[in-house]
Amino acid sequence: MSGAVTLSRRLLLERPLAAPDGAGGFSQTWETLGAVWAEVVARGGREMDGGVMSLSAAKYRITLRGAPMGAEQRPTPECRFREGDRVYVIEAVTEKDAQGRYLVCHTREEVAS
Repeated sequence: MSGAVTLSRRLLLERPLAAPDGAGGFSQTWETLGAVWAEVVARGGREMDGGVMSLSAAKYRITLRGAPMGAEQRPTPECRFREGDRVYVIEAVTEKDAQGRYLVCHTREEVAS
């Protein structure tokens, strides 16, 4: 994972919020934490059985500028990225280098067809 990083895609970083549903339970909504510039690289994909519909899941490696642990702009596995109608679910976050200049987010995009 060495080499130049090209941060050319603008993504929104979102985190889940539990909102009361009015019936004593909660529903999940998403709060936008801000925009980040990233490099998005496809890593493979597969088709899955989604019951009544077919699902395809593609894996992506998303690289962005580093942020310190605990910073609001540092992605975590419960967060996701949004690019228009596309949603990238974050599965894991690692640092690209020992200095933490870049973060690598291992993500999955699911598309129903």
